Amino acid sequence: MFRQTKAALQKLRYLNLNGQRHTWKLKSTSARERAVQYQPGQKIHGFTVREVAVVPDLFLTAVKLTHDKTGAQYLHAARDDSNNLFSVQLRTTPMDSTGVPHILEHTVLCGSEKYPCRDPFFKMLTRSLSTFMNAFTASDYTMYPFSTQNGKDFQNLLSVYLDAVFFPCLREQDFRQEGWRLENENPTDPNTPLVFKGVVFNEMKGAFSDNERVYAQHLQNKLYPDHTYSVVSGGEPLAIPDLTWEQLRQFHATHYHPSNARFFTYGDLPLEQHLQQIEEEALSKFERINPNTEVPSQPHWSRPREDHVTCSPDALAPDPARQNTLCVSYLLGDITDTFEGFTLSLLSSLMISGPNSPFYKALIEPKIGTDFSSVVGYDGSTKEASFSIGLQGMSAEDTERVKQIISQTIDDIIENGFEEERIEALLHKIEIQMKHQSTNFGLSLASYIASSWNHDGDPVELLQINESVSEFRQALKENPRFLQDKVKHYFKENTHRLTLSMSPDESYLEKQAQAEEEKLQKKIQALSDGDRKEIYDKGLELLDAQSKTQDASCLPALKVSDIEPTIPVTPVQISTAGGVPVQYCEQPTNGLVYFRAMCSLNTMPEELRLYVPLFCSVITKMGCGALDYRQQSQQMELRTGGMSVSTQVIQDSTQLDMYEQGVLLNSSCLDRNLPHMFELWSDIFNSPHLDDEERLRVLVMMSAQELANGISYSGHMYAMTRSSRHLTPAGDLRETFSGMDQVKFMKRIAEMSDLSQVIRTLPRIKKHLLNPDNMRCAVNTTPQKMSDTAAQLESFMKDVSENRKERKPVRSNIVERPLDPRDDSGPSRKLISELNFSPCQMKTLFPMPFPVNFVSESIRTVPFSHEDYASLCVLARMMTAKFLHGEIREKGGAYGGGARMGGGVFTFYSYRDPNSVQTLSAFRRGVDWAKSGQFTQQDIDEAKLSVFSAVDSPVAPSNKGMGLFLSGVTDEMKQSHRERLFAVTHKNLVDVAERYLGVGQRTCGVTILGPENDTIKKDPSWIVK
Repeated sequence: MFRQTKAALQKLRYLNLNGQRHTWKLKSTSARERAVQYQPGQKIHGFTVREVAVVPDLFLTAVKLTHDKTGAQYLHAARDDSNNLFSVQLRTTPMDSTGVPHILEHTVLCGSEKYPCRDPFFKMLTRSLSTFMNAFTASDYTMYPFSTQNGKDFQNLLSVYLDAVFFPCLREQDFRQEGWRLENENPTDPNTPLVFKGVVFNEMKGAFSDNERVYAQHLQNKLYPDHTYSVVSGGEPLAIPDLTWEQLRQFHATHYHPSNARFFTYGDLPLEQHLQQIEEEALSKFERINPNTEVPSQPHWSRPREDHVTCSPDALAPDPARQNTLCVSYLLGDITDTFEGFTLSLLSSLMISGPNSPFYKALIEPKIGTDFSSVVGYDGSTKEASFSIGLQGMSAEDTERVKQIISQTIDDIIENGFEEERIEALLHKIEIQMKHQSTNFGLSLASYIASSWNHDGDPVELLQINESVSEFRQALKENPRFLQDKVKHYFKENTHRLTLSMSPDESYLEKQAQAEEEKLQKKIQALSDGDRKEIYDKGLELLDAQSKTQDASCLPALKVSDIEPTIPVTPVQISTAGGVPVQYCEQPTNGLVYFRAMCSLNTMPEELRLYVPLFCSVITKMGCGALDYRQQSQQMELRTGGMSVSTQVIQDSTQLDMYEQGVLLNSSCLDRNLPHMFELWSDIFNSPHLDDEERLRVLVMMSAQELANGISYSGHMYAMTRSSRHLTPAGDLRETFSGMDQVKFMKRIAEMSDLSQVIRTLPRIKKHLLNPDNMRCAVNTTPQKMSDTAAQLESFMKDVSENRKERKPVRSNIVERPLDPRDDSGPSRKLISELNFSPCQMKTLFPMPFPVNFVSESIRTVPFSHEDYASLCVLARMMTAKFLHGEIREKGGAYGGGARMGGGVFTFYSYRDPNSVQTLSAFRRGVDWAKSGQFTQQDIDEAKLSVFSAVDSPVAPSNKGMGLFLSGVTDEMKQSHRERLFAVTHKNLVDVAERYLGVGQRTCGVTILGPENDTIKKDPSWIVK
């Protein structure tokens, strides 16, 4: 999902599973140059230009405008990036926890005056080539962003978004579907019991099953008890059923008005077009009002407060006896003071980030808890910022000790300050962040400025990061105790601080279910027979509306002919350095060098496989060469943009039972730091410190805690990984590296009292992995820096040549594939081939302390280069949009669901789903629907657009050529896949549905993560973990 401000998770409109990567390219007359020509005072389409500012560090020109008639604010960031973004944000300040802004955000997207069809938002996902489309609710604003690389698409989406936000239908039926309703469990049978249903109702039940989320929500509500931050903007599950349709419409009328709106556009499309369209289609129809949505400052407390909350116990916690959280939160200054915000956020990093920080040394290293509390550090997402520090995974008796350590550490910081080198390392990090070209840069900017701008801070000032850096350096120069004085003022002398503890309660879920049942009974007891009949009738009407094929012809759409027929070619050179193959790719990386190395696992004994992810996470964090782990961390921050190692399982593109296994080393640096970056890698290869048991224990606990916390959020990923486990050899290894198997393994390691056996295992893994004999490298940088990088790489290979040993692969069945498909005699990748692999069916339930399910079913199909692969991709998109979305989300009430194709496996999934076995039968009905061929050419074309928007999502300069480097997929192979996608017909789709997905044809796996399930327990074909 999109992002987590530390205080509260954004409530998103839908779940997007395509991790999209975007890019920018230079145009002849640059967008930045055109924008500089605007003059303050100039009038354009009902707007007046207020300010024009060049921001060279971010390669953009900012133009700030206001709308003359309504006072709407507007910011345009002109930049030579074809991935253009639009966003409109409204200040939404609810005063109760019914979730009105969140339910409204869902409902405005269910049809509008110009586009009255049901759910234009989801329909546009398949009628456009958008690179991003979503909407989300924060504590005090609601934002509607989209991005696309196609100018016509931009206008289409802008028209739909403007109409949705300012002129929605807000039908009662949509409110009941998206928000909440009372309905018979089976809507077609009036004798089944009445229950609560609704998309947001179920989404928030799922959200509140996440302990980190529960804690963050309480912390914010209790630190700011006097206004909008004291309520749950997303909706408290038990308060949601108090919201009426009338209240929803009223909230829209007062908050969704241009006078309460801020518009942001970004990219290389001309500003005038945007202004004209926004004025004509929306703003011209409004008069100015005073929206009265300002958030007042929180009155300061004269003395600190303490409070306690409970949560559900976590079955996967590293230590079941230590599941308490304790955190101290301080109220800071107003976030519209840009420089103060910059200073406090930097100060926060100095205090908590990395093993050199005082709080890491004082709280993490003594192993009192498993990790910092889920809310930690500076949070600028509320009108006045906050800073929090504490621990999770601690025992109740350590409460006083932790409070004591926190106040002692603050005293120590005031006395000793920070080393100059740590401050430099942080400023270096900011420099790298500004130079790194990400592909969703517009979206990052929109989110970065959202909170401060929402409270009338100056967004242009926020973009001028270098001015804050200079001011910061100046302040330190004038007063060497500048930071210590801030710590004294904001932490030592601050009486507005809250100490919040949280402990598990065995009957937490039971109490929640009981409270929901009481709420339900109270509603039911108030019903007359007439009311019951009306509920039944409305249930049937909703079901009928959900089951009708809808006419979406009012919506704008791109055509398949609008898609580029060919892909741009990415040139790479393949050569060697010190006998190791290297792929060089010249890209506009802005003076950064990106280095990757893929190291094969083929010679490593297979019983060590479960340890590989742990090895990856600790190998760069234990110290190396002459550096202990603290010095190593410091050098990495000072000299690189980060150094990491991750597991890789790469499915072969031609054979389902062949795959490559390895780990990927990944790092980047400013070109001036190249020798330093390679020196750090050399030390990791030649003399990593793998024997420090104390340090290892800290890393193991943090890792196990992080895995356990991630399940309630990414349950669908774990279900999908597990369900495809027994279908291909690669799937089996993926489960080992990143599935539930890995979560349980890490829990086991975290529970060991003696880690010496792990300490003996790490060097065994190291000698197989960090071996230049089974390694290949890739470098992306500018043409000017290529020869310098090649020379540095050559000397790095010389430095690590001692580690080069020819070792026998563990498996005899190794297949070699040329790295450069045009040169069969050159260097190769070594794949494992398990041609005698026999896939098997397996149905698994993981009982979890959640009130919702994550359901997945996977079916073995064909590899990437097979002629049917493209048809299965289009089928997955079409089934999702035209069938599964309606069944799983609209009728079923799950937050999300659908089908996807990848890695030789066709997978169905649902997310935060109140149903389990019923969803499996919805998957089956989806297959029957596809086999029946009851879909139109328009449906197929829309599915193709949707597939192409993922295939053509932009790629950053740092990632160009990576598909070829990792998977051996060439531009020619991508182009053939593209042509097969264009060629998919109605007959192909029915045909692949019958051949691969039909009941008798398929080999499938099924997995459910969710609450205890009696139906499944009684069914002997299921394994319950």
